[in-house]
Amino acid sequence: MPKADPESFDRRSLHERIAADLRDDIMSGELPPGASLPSTAQLKTRFDASNATVQKALLLLKDEHLVVGRAGAAVTVREHRQRTVRPAASLAPAGAGETHRWLTEAARHGTHARSELLDVGERRPPADVRAALGLAEDGTALLRAQLLLIDDEPAELVSSYYPLDIARGTPMMDRRKIRGGTPVLLDALGHPPRRSVDRVSARIPTREQYEALRLTSSLPVLRTLRVVHTDGADGERPIEVSVMVKAGHLYEVEYEFRPE
Repeated sequence: MPKADPESFDRRSLHERIAADLRDDIMSGELPPGASLPSTAQLKTRFDASNATVQKALLLLKDEHLVVGRAGAAVTVREHRQRTVRPAASLAPAGAGETHRWLTEAARHGTHARSELLDVGERRPPADVRAALGLAEDGTALLRAQLLLIDDEPAELVSSYYPLDIARGTPMMDRRKIRGGTPVLLDALGHPPRRSVDRVSARIPTREQYEALRLTSSLPVLRTLRVVHTDGADGERPIEVSVMVKAGHLYEVEYEFRPE
């Protein structure tokens, strides 16, 4: 093996490094839901750590909702420690009388999902959203922000932006939920989704994201910038740009495709 660069040494505290290794075992399935973590004595030996250091590591995992247990008892991996998000399953507009696809998908996996509308109004979007919508530096768009919850736990913070020439004069401007979600309304207005592009990145959460998602550590969040296109006079045009943020240690994103 190549000699390690001294500058590349892990400078995290020992309890953070212990938590990181155990977190990886949990998220990879090496420690499945319901499985007991190694005992404190085993962890002390494995990591050459004190009892207090091991307990600090376990407390981190408990705060992150990955494990459950109490001092003096076995610590086990929590059920539903990680959920798989399949973007293709929620992109198509819901059918007549149906709820939003996101809610339908959650119910199909045996969980109860709901959304809370946080904000509706004309806002100046972030720079990457402005670029996707083709807005000027001081351009504005309609913002519809909501918090998605699964089993009453915050799951995803979603900020969706829409061109004002499409949104004005429609129920999208109202501070109320739209049955089936905005894709249903856009479809009815003659703007059906034709193509969607996702850009996924890992970032340290902002203060707003940290508080809204009830995070307990500085673990990265998954940020998805989704641009939805429809037919336009000169080709495609963007009709919705969403910034979707979820806790990185609780979710994975699955994409499926077939080679042409």
